[in-house]
Amino acid sequence: MRIAFIIYEGITALDFIGAYDPLTRLKSMGFLKDLKWDICSYTRKVKDNTGLVFMPTKVNKSLKSYDMVVLPGGFGSRKLAKNKGFIRWLKTAEDCKFKVSVCTGALLLGAAGFLKGRKATTHPGAFKELKGFCSKVVNKRIVDEGDVITARGVTSSIDLGLYLCEKLAGREAKLKIRKQMDYQHFLK
Repeated sequence: MRIAFIIYEGITALDFIGAYDPLTRLKSMGFLKDLKWDICSYTRKVKDNTGLVFMPTKVNKSLKSYDMVVLPGGFGSRKLAKNKGFIRWLKTAEDCKFKVSVCTGALLLGAAGFLKGRKATTHPGAFKELKGFCSKVVNKRIVDEGDVITARGVTSSIDLGLYLCEKLAGREAKLKIRKQMDYQHFLK
C-alpha cells in the first residue's frame, strides 16, 4: 500500500496531520508492514495558513503509482481549485484506488472531476462551493463513495484517519491505534 499525502501552500495543518498520524501508525504499530508513503506537493515551497513550513518528499511527480491520495483542506484550496497546472497534476491520481479529502480538500477532488455523480462533504462553510462539483452535498462527518472518501471540517481529519485504518487493516487495528492515540471521540 502506497499513500501520497498531498500538501500545498495554504493548507490547514491539522487537516494533514490528523489523517497522517493514524494512517502512518498502521506501519509503526505493525498492522501494514509494507505501507509506504510520500509527502507530495506541486511546488517546493509549502506553508500552512499560519506560516508553518512543510517539506515535501516528492515535488510535481505523477501520482499514478499510489494506492491512495489524501488531500487536506485549507484556504489555499480555493485558489488551487482554479490552478490548471495543479489540477492537471492532481488528475494523475485518477487510477488510484482511493481518493480522499479532508475539509475543503474536497473542492480539489471536485475540480479534478473525481466527485462527478457522487455524494461528498466538506466544511459547512464550503457546502455551496462544493455543490458545483458533486451530485449531492451531505452533512455527515465522513462520506464513503467507494473509491472517493470525503470528510467534513478540520477535526474530522482524525476520524477520517481512523476510518481509513479500519478500511485498510480492520476494526482491531483501528481500535488499537485509537487507544494508542488516546482518542476517545471516535468510539464506533
